[in-house]
Amino acid sequence: MGLLIVGLAVFIGAHLVPAMTTFRAGLIGRLGEGGYKGLFSLVSLAGMVLIVMGYSAAREAGPPLIWDPPIAMRHIALLLMLPAFVFFVSTYFPGRIKSTLKHPMLVSVKVWALAHLLANGDLASMLLFGSLLAWAVVDRISLKRRTRAASEPTIAGPAMRNDAIAIVVGLGAYAAIAFWLHPILFGVPVIG
Repeated sequence: MGLLIVGLAVFIGAHLVPAMTTFRAGLIGRLGEGGYKGLFSLVSLAGMVLIVMGYSAAREAGPPLIWDPPIAMRHIALLLMLPAFVFFVSTYFPGRIKSTLKHPMLVSVKVWALAHLLANGDLASMLLFGSLLAWAVVDRISLKRRTRAASEPTIAGPAMRNDAIAIVVGLGAYAAIAFWLHPILFGVPVIG
């Protein structure tokens, strides 16, 4: 469980740096924009690797069960994951979905974490998904305070096309994960 906690601390810590504008500016001043982005990426990746290793080890050790979710929660989680995938993809295809959500990746993380909290009642899952849900909420609040960005004007054609792409790619990714990749990547079947 310790490795999971360290991984969460490293990953979330790296993702809190942008909210510390003075500290971030100092890092960019010393490392340059490229150096800062490179360091941010490496630290984030290290945190993610530690999270995966720590979560896997905790699951294998049989972490304590905090609550036993009813089967219905798994069905609700499956439904919540549909928009989570679409929101995630819409981050990269600006359209009405992105302009409505403002920060669709954070919304995606919140929905993903909530879905997984509903479907998993063990301590390791609660730590992982609860921590990432809390971080996404805090980061969204921080972003509201840091930026007062004007809404981006979107042209109807590209916005609709980009939303359609986000929906199709998001649903395709959902199907691939749910029906095929989740057991391969995470050792837990989602359907079946």
